[in-house]
Amino acid sequence: MVMLEIVPVPAFSDNYIWLVHDPDSGETAVVDPGDAVPVLAEAERRGWRISQVWNTHWHPDHTGGNLAVKDAARATVSGPAGERIPGRDVELRERAEIRLGAHVGRVIEIPGHTLDHIGLVFEADGIAFVGDTIFAMGCGRLFEGTAAQMFDALQRIAGLSPDTRLYCAHEYTLGNARFAAHAEPESAAIAERLAAVTAMRGRGEITLPTTVAQERATNPFVRSPGVEKFARLRSEKDSFG
Repeated sequence: MVMLEIVPVPAFSDNYIWLVHDPDSGETAVVDPGDAVPVLAEAERRGWRISQVWNTHWHPDHTGGNLAVKDAARATVSGPAGERIPGRDVELRERAEIRLGAHVGRVIEIPGHTLDHIGLVFEADGIAFVGDTIFAMGCGRLFEGTAAQMFDALQRIAGLSPDTRLYCAHEYTLGNARFAAHAEPESAAIAERLAAVTAMRGRGEITLPTTVAQERATNPFVRSPGVEKFARLRSEKDSFG
């Protein structure tokens, strides 16, 4: 089985929409299309046929392009069962399967940013699409859920295989790295990653995907020993810088 080809499509100021292509079947899925225009253009440029839309949560910068993609490509829209997902055809809950050709993923519920946020884990491929729950060296804001929910969600993601590549939805890494260095000033691993990320962004390079191993080593939210410490860090990050 040929590996999935995953392409970032920049949108808005800092979003990434992910195009996921299976060379064997010719199928292509799009993850969290907040804007249909760039993702349709990139798929057309590559000669890829979009057959599915996968949403991790309801926020408009992740779902705003659903209907236009669905109409243009006759794609099937799948998203969390408990959220208002435009054009949704398939409701996704814990342990549900999602397929692209012969590649099979499973749904995990990872609430906190929103109440019914989900992730899509393709274990055989070593990849996971995690929306706005975890970012490189950071995590999402608590717009709907509790600190306990987000802490548990992060621990669940951190429990995946260390080499799992995590496809987050925003280019927040530099700001997150600066906060991580503030939160753990004694960490050589964080200082080294901050320097690397600073150089990458200076060259205009994307910093994603990250990996579970990298987040275990350098993400202060993942590394929090408990909910109370996590909640303090999340509150501090909200007003940092």
